[in-house]
Parts: sequence; structure tokens; C-alpha cells
Amino acid sequence: MPLRRVLRRRLHPLKLLIVALIFVTFMLFIHWEVGSQGQEEDPWLKEVAVKRDAVLGLVMGAVNNLRDAMPRMQIRAPMRGGKADRASCLPGRYTPAELRPALERPPQNPLGPGAAGKPFHTVSLSLEEQKEKEQGEEKHCFNVYASDRISLSRDLGPDTRPPECIEQTFKRCPPLPTTSVIIVFHNEAWSTLLRTVYSVLHTSPAILLKEIILVDDASVDDVLKDSLDEYLKQLNIVRVVRQRERKGLITARLLGASVATGDTLTFLDAHCECFHGWLEPLLARIAENYTAVVSPDITTIELNTFEFMKPSPFGQTHNRGNFDWSLSFGWEVLPDHEKQRRKDETYPIKTPTFAGGLFSISKEYFYHIGSYDEEMEIWGGENVEMSFRVWQCGGQLEIIPCSIVGHVFRTKSPHTFPKGTQVIARNQVRLAEVWMDKYKDLFYRRNQQAAQIAKERTYGDISKRVHLREQLQCKNFSWYLMNVYPEIFLPDLSPLRFGSVKNVGKDSCLDAGENNEGGKQLIMYPCHGLGGNQYFEYSTHREIRHSIQKELCLHGAGGDVKLEDCQYKGRDTFVGAEQMWELKDNHLFYMPGWNMCLSARHEHPSLAFCNPSDRYQQWSFV
Repeated sequence: MPLRRVLRRRLHPLKLLIVALIFVTFMLFIHWEVGSQGQEEDPWLKEVAVKRDAVLGLVMGAVNNLRDAMPRMQIRAPMRGGKADRASCLPGRYTPAELRPALERPPQNPLGPGAAGKPFHTVSLSLEEQKEKEQGEEKHCFNVYASDRISLSRDLGPDTRPPECIEQTFKRCPPLPTTSVIIVFHNEAWSTLLRTVYSVLHTSPAILLKEIILVDDASVDDVLKDSLDEYLKQLNIVRVVRQRERKGLITARLLGASVATGDTLTFLDAHCECFHGWLEPLLARIAENYTAVVSPDITTIELNTFEFMKPSPFGQTHNRGNFDWSLSFGWEVLPDHEKQRRKDETYPIKTPTFAGGLFSISKEYFYHIGSYDEEMEIWGGENVEMSFRVWQCGGQLEIIPCSIVGHVFRTKSPHTFPKGTQVIARNQVRLAEVWMDKYKDLFYRRNQQAAQIAKERTYGDISKRVHLREQLQCKNFSWYLMNVYPEIFLPDLSPLRFGSVKNVGKDSCLDAGENNEGGKQLIMYPCHGLGGNQYFEYSTHREIRHSIQKELCLHGAGGDVKLEDCQYKGRDTFVGAEQMWELKDNHLFYMPGWNMCLSARHEHPSLAFCNPSDRYQQWSFV
């Protein structure tokens, strides 16, 4: 009892520690005395031993309580399955010998087609060669004739990256993670597919490249079946997994990820070439920041000549990913604050969205963050969905300028879409419903097909994705717009009018026309009710906006009406006379700055002196 009262008192920690040590010493002495006796001892010694154990338990409990009560001066970093144990790391930095490629490039003919990344011009062809070229272009939408004549192992010439990229070295601790390169293909040209594979092998350090996984999305070309399997037997770390029916990019990438064994996943398209030192900067950034999803700086492989557009040693103008309110991905120059944040080319570029075709991610983080939406179909919208999700759920998207990968950009897709292009709208509705909150209405107004899918709720079950957002405690879309992409123009959530603009006299609708990014006249076209080129808003600032891929406004000057960059861009800007309109009750679209009205009488919409009885000047939003 006296001991219990002592232990209940709030003693100074040092005093309590001294008391505890005295008792421990005393008990150890008793233990030695009792333990030195034989096995056959008197009962009273057993009673002493029992009491000793009880007292010892009290004392050790007091010591443990004291230890737990003392403030912890350091909090250790969380461990991920022992991988973060830096005690096993070697000091210093990786040497060039340690980063030798998985496969040495064989000697190349410096005068061969496309050597050193130079263009290969296919001109002065025979009739048979021209026919072969045209057939290849029709099937693949790039010059396969040229590709087939360029070495599968072609080099890209000297390393022309900025000096800080070339001289960059990488710490051994934490060690660079290994990667599994995953390449999805569907009826890909033999030469572009294998050049992608060889390019990875010739430029990736053997100690980092775990494997290359080719995922066949139900190709029908015979050469991509048994012949490909037989050819790849000579490349030990390359293998093919196959989907028996065409399911598209999303499902194919998930299949590749499910069999990957690397620490990270690196996704590439099937018509790429990797430049010097492309892989190490990507993996180093992931080693530094587990939540970073990193893309290389993507350069162009020209689709007709296969010229590789090499980086400049003096640096270059960088772009980052963006999106518009039709949820299309695009590129934009870096804002000033991002340029100022970066000290040199080794600094990553923060990007609001990414193209999604080429990137690296920790395999563990890929699944933690929700991989892909498995209910999305085929292709389309998955890159924007992942962009929103990564940022809103605590990660970050970055472009690594010292990592350069070339890509053949086609002007159209050679593939058909099972179920048609409606799958893209359905995918976009799924991402809008899960991630965009009230801002999803901005998208639906611009895409009537998507709006109908949302209204009829034919976009499938999203409960798992909603639960993922709740489980990860992700931020809302307002946070994303304010903190990740504050530069985006936010249209009126409730514009005065919106939809298609129909002319009574022509019985057709105002249309932006094809590829109108500003500076072009508008056209009149039969009304289709799908939004897109025919979507316009009458804003609270009295503009007639066409805000699909760019923020464009109806601009009247000298009788012509064109789409031009909107003058009002938010704070500290205003609407000029050339872009201010009034919608009259008599259906005239009146421009007070010129005292004229919009007319559809001629081939292109234009300005004319106002005449309320002229049916070609009568317009309405429908």
C-alpha cells in the first residue's frame, strides 16, 4: 500500500527514475539470492518469490509509464514495407558504369535512312513503292514506308539537352526505384512498335529496367501474334500479354499493371523513341516524392519523315497541360509564376493536367490513388480524370524537362471505336459526376450528348469512385481551380443565354467552323443540337462567347464578324466596343459600338444596318 501511494504521487521524472532504478537493483539482488538456491526449497521462499514478482511488475510498470509520459523529441518517417530503410543505401551517387543500358546499341550507319534522328524523305518513288507508301499511310495514318526503312536501333545523335541535364547525377540513397515499362498496342506497325522497344532497351539502365510489357489489345494482324512472340524470345526482359477481345487502352493498361513487378510503372505509347538519359530523372523524382506522377517532356517525331525534334542545349519554351470546359486536353505556355519558380532545367514543371500517354508513377501509389476508373470504356477522358484525381487527392502532376521522349503525333486515329465515339462522352460524364461538383454544368452545356447521358443516368455505377474520393479525403473542385489552375477562365455559371444561335431567314445555326482558333469568319450550318462548334453563350458582360477549346468572342469590325480572343479575361480587363452586344426583344443582335446588327444574308455572318423586318437579322438561342 505505501508503494502504491508513492507511485500515485506526481514526482519529478528524474526522482521517479532514481527510485525505479533502486527498486530494480534490489529486486535483481533478491532474484540472484533466490535463484542460487536448489530446486527443493522451503515454501516460505516460494512466497517471497511470488511477492518479488508482484513488486517487480509494479516497478517496471512505473518505469514504462514514465517512459511513455516523457515527450518524444523526434517523429520517425513512416516506413513502406522496409523500402525506406536508408541504412541499406550506399552513399554517394550513381556512376555511369552503374547506369549502363540494358542493351548496348549496335553500330549504326551514319548515312542510313533517318540516322541520328534526321528526316528521311520518301520522294521519287516507283509506282510500286508509292502504292506501298499510300497503303501504309491509310492503315496507320503515318508514313510506315519511311519507318520500315529506318533502323530499329537508330541512334538520335549527340545529347543536345541543356548542360545541367547532361551533368545531372543521382543519389544512391534513397535508391532509384526499378520500373516496368508498359506499352499497349492495337494493330501497330511492326517497325514503330519494335523501335519503341529497342529505344527503351538502348537508353534505360539495366539496374532500373525491370521489364518491358507489351499489351496486345486484340490485334488482328498476323505478324503481331506468333511472329512477334518468336521474335521477342531474343529479348529476355520483353514479354507480351494479350486481351482476346478489344477492350481499349484503359483496360489494357490495367492488365499490364497487374502483371508488372517493378517498383514503378512507366507507360509509353507504341510509336515512341526515348532520348539520352530519359528514365533516370523520372525515377529520381518519384524516389524524392512518392506522390509525384511524372511525365517526360514530349517532343515530336514527324509523321511523314520520322525526324526526331531534338531539344536545344540553350533551353526552350516549355508547355504544360490544360483543359477546356468541353473537357478536352490541350497545351499552354507556362505562366510567369511557374517560370520564376524554376531555377534551371532540372526543376520539374507543375502541370494542371497531363496528356496521359507517357508517364511514370509509383506502382503502390498508382493503386492507392485509384489506378484507372475500371468502368470507363475503350479510350477518352481517362487522362483528365486522373489529372483531377491526383491533384485533388494529395498528389501532384509534373513534367520533367530533362526527360525527353519523342512521339509520333497523328492527325487522326486509324482505329475504329467499339460502340462508337459515344464512349468518350460517357467517360467524360463519369469524371464530371465524381470530381467536378457544380462545375460539371459548364461541361454539360457544351456537350449535349454528355448532358443527355447525365440526365438519363446511363453512365454506369460511380459509387466506387465516389467512395474512393471520400476515403482519400480529396479536396473539392473549387480548391483545384483556386490552387492548381487559377489561370483558367471561369465562364458564367449562369449565363444570360446559352445554346445554339439559330437564324430565322437561313433556318440554320451560327457555327465556328473547323479548327477556328481565332481570326476566322464564322459560317452558317444546319443546326445539329450537339453543342461543340455551335455552342455560344450570352454572358453577363454582354459578350457572345464561344468557349470550347479557347475563350473566343464574336468580334465585329469593318462589317466583318469573326471569332477573336475575348477581350475580357477576368480581373483588370474589360469588354471593348467590338465585342459588346445587346440582344433585343425583336431578336436583333445589336452592336451599340457600331450601331449595326448581325446578319446572315451573305455567305458568312456579317454586320449590317439594323432592320427589324429582315428575317436574316432575326436570331434566337435554341
